[in-house]
Amino acid sequence: MRRGAQHLLVDQPDQPVMAETPRHHHLQALDTGDERMAQAIAKVGKVLEHAIPILINGETGTGKEWLAQAIHRDSPRATAPFVAVNCAAIPETLIESELFGYEDGAFTGARKNGKQGKIVQADGGTLFLDEIGDMPLHLQSHLLRVLQERVVTPLGGAATIPVNVAVVCATNRKLRDMIAAGSFREDLYYRLNGLVVRLPPLRERSDLDTLVERILRAESPEKTIRVAPTVMALFHQYAWPGNLRQLANLLRTALILAGDADEITHAHLPDDFLEDIVPSDESRVVASADQFIPIAQSLEDISLSAIRLALEANHGNISATARALGVSRNTIYRKIQ
Repeated sequence: MRRGAQHLLVDQPDQPVMAETPRHHHLQALDTGDERMAQAIAKVGKVLEHAIPILINGETGTGKEWLAQAIHRDSPRATAPFVAVNCAAIPETLIESELFGYEDGAFTGARKNGKQGKIVQADGGTLFLDEIGDMPLHLQSHLLRVLQERVVTPLGGAATIPVNVAVVCATNRKLRDMIAAGSFREDLYYRLNGLVVRLPPLRERSDLDTLVERILRAESPEKTIRVAPTVMALFHQYAWPGNLRQLANLLRTALILAGDADEITHAHLPDDFLEDIVPSDESRVVASADQFIPIAQSLEDISLSAIRLALEANHGNISATARALGVSRNTIYRKIQ
């Protein structure tokens, strides 16, 4: 998806995971096998016909706008506008005019004939307020009034404009804590949370392999390319602080570095990815191909685990293992000693 600086489920919103832009997808397309995602999708599906306000919680990059787009696509408002507003990306001095619009001469520099606000643009459709926790406190009361009275008064204007919008909000912040601190209105919170769903971070999801496959298919529809088992093992070990957005960006870069190759290996990964892998405090295991390897305790351990797995996958063939990992034969010999 692209809406201005946005690409849709990545703020710069999350990058697309599907072969088509998310606005062309339904809720079911976001169900890639993770149980918690499936539960969130099922809850949302039950309220679509009722225009109940939906609040999506989740870390940055978990696909909140993907879900918002899919909600709109599956709702009775699908043929009407979907208007996204990132409350954290718009300067505080501009967000009021962006949301509510303004009349000619409302302020110095105002556009001649005024400007229609995002809320009015969404009339009949869905208004998506991303990062709602970053909305300035003094504007929260204005938004509450719009939601209650279903009318908008542009800046510098006297006449009200009736609006009919379904509201979907998203945030990575804890709004209840903000209420207690006095930085978010409690009455607005209860107006927005008709249904609250939480999107799990990528590190907690069980569908990483499917997501990787879909991203590769979306980014490289003209050819089939896979991720080497040793690289997938690293993916399972990684914490993914940037979640789906980070995964999509990493794979997009790896595809470019891979060129005509049919497999993504260590040589195609950005240097900072391996540097970011940290030891685990727990004794966990991760799946790779048809076997399991222990979580590595250092970058050296990661390298050794990857080499051992690649050697087994290539039946001990040093040359084939070196090609798979994108390193020299001498490196393999040195490591296995």
